[in-house]
Amino acid sequence: YIGALGARVICDNIPGLVNKQRQLCQRYPDIMQSVGEGAKEWIRECQHQFRHHRWNCSTLDRDHTVFGRVMLRSSREAAFVYAISSAGVVYAITRACSQGELKACSCDPLKRGRAKDERGEFDWGGCSDNINYGIRFAKAFVDAKEKRVKDARALMNLHNNRCGRMAVKRFLKLECKCHGVSGSCTLRTCWLAMSDFRKTGDHLRKKYNGAIQVTMNQDGTGFTLANKNFRKPTKTDLVYFENSPDYCVMDKSAGSLGTAGRVCNKMSRGTDGCEVMCCGRGYDTTRVTRVTKCECKFHWCCAVRCKECEDTVDVHTCKAPKRAEWLDQT
Repeated sequence: YIGALGARVICDNIPGLVNKQRQLCQRYPDIMQSVGEGAKEWIRECQHQFRHHRWNCSTLDRDHTVFGRVMLRSSREAAFVYAISSAGVVYAITRACSQGELKACSCDPLKRGRAKDERGEFDWGGCSDNINYGIRFAKAFVDAKEKRVKDARALMNLHNNRCGRMAVKRFLKLECKCHGVSGSCTLRTCWLAMSDFRKTGDHLRKKYNGAIQVTMNQDGTGFTLANKNFRKPTKTDLVYFENSPDYCVMDKSAGSLGTAGRVCNKMSRGTDGCEVMCCGRGYDTTRVTRVTKCECKFHWCCAVRCKECEDTVDVHTCKAPKRAEWLDQT
């Protein structure tokens, strides 16, 4: 438990918060702890989704304004970051509600009594995830930054934030327990549960692939297509304004660490291959000896014993750009 004074000190020291976010932080310090957990989760998920790409989300890991999410370029990567981070906040708060960790919420109070699905009637029981509370708090907290300004980028961020929130709700599933003679499902007790966060990550990664480039319309209330041949974005599509940089060299304003030193796959012709990952600069090869567990055997009862095997492999890492070339770009 954090006292009021402690909460104020903590909230005043989180970089990148706007006034409304600071007030929410002071009122709900326990929820802010969940928001912090959510931040770790979405950064991990972002890095997983882009692990084989030149942009691998790692700039955000080192950025202390993770709540402020400073991504200056309005690229499709920025669109993904805003969506996945909003999703992460919803997910973490909803989970904390169900686990009884927060004073302000618990299980979904509306899931009471009887209901029906395609298999027939059931009783609501157990603890249904209170996703609507998670969405409401995430909307108030995450959107607060964008609501201060009425410009194109704020509109883009609000749209992508909403996509992220709705993506978590999309993967709610009904889980049931059977009652009756020897588990025959004459009676069922059911509850709504969130799916694993990976499902949300995979879904938003597909949305990133199909993200739609837009411009702001003339009255500043919405978007028009940047290319008339594209289809109009729906509420579940990610939108962006600017083309992405190539992420080959370090450029802080674009959110790029460059690919120097990144491990690449010499045999691959995909985005993780040395040709693509290293942007044609070539790569260095080092021989590394790895120790792995091998020849594992199960011994009755109940131990697994393994040998240690040494394995020598070649590790390929991208060369840094030549000094002059690097200076041109930064």
